[in-house]
Amino acid sequence: MKVIACYSNKGGVGKTATAVNLAYSLSTAGVRTLLCDLDPQGASGYYFRLKPSKKLTEARFFDDAKQVRKAIRESDFENLDILPSNPSYREFDILLSQMRAGQSHLGRALSGVEKDYEVVVLDCPPNLSLLSSHIFETADAIVVPVIPTTLSQRTLEQLIKVFRKKNLPTKKLHCFFSMVQRAKNLHQDTIADMRTAYGKRFLTAQIPFASDVEKMGVHRAPVMVTARSSPAARAYVSLCEELISRVFKT
Repeated sequence: MKVIACYSNKGGVGKTATAVNLAYSLSTAGVRTLLCDLDPQGASGYYFRLKPSKKLTEARFFDDAKQVRKAIRESDFENLDILPSNPSYREFDILLSQMRAGQSHLGRALSGVEKDYEVVVLDCPPNLSLLSSHIFETADAIVVPVIPTTLSQRTLEQLIKVFRKKNLPTKKLHCFFSMVQRAKNLHQDTIADMRTAYGKRFLTAQIPFASDVEKMGVHRAPVMVTARSSPAARAYVSLCEELISRVFKT
């Protein structure tokens, strides 16, 4: 079972939209997929018309494998299940600080579903924390959306520094440009500069800034369902195909 985390230490970059569409795209490719919402805001579950989990609290998430399995819900789409969030997940860091260090508590929590799914997609909260450290260690790949602006560039630099400080393999980081506005010279210049600086760390696919993506909250479904032929939907398909070629090549 592969674990793919959709993560950014900067909010508002299209992380959840990526998690939702990536999970959907994987499922349509015939991959048995679980979308796990680790963000206490519960946006991923909301997009699939699911309410937050009532019983799967932050403590049970790590210590009750049976409760984790019970909390999983079927989506309206074949090969795609959802593990909704719980508002108590905002206390993950407090709980993890009280647990034994040196163990992959997140990996252990997910091990209970490894026979049921080929891929788990994690929608992660936008912060650097104890939880994010466990995510970095557990995930086989970390998909990082980057808006082509100076602040997002700085945020990515901070993330890479964290990986190097913790001696984590930066090859896990698979970045891509999100919410791209081609009419903006700043976006074009930043993309060119960052591709030169980071090379193959960036995927080729770029997700455009599009109203179809923003309307996901209205339709409560992936943009690949509501606007299948749109540039954004096609971009997510390309992103998924490129990621599959990287993550599953070994």
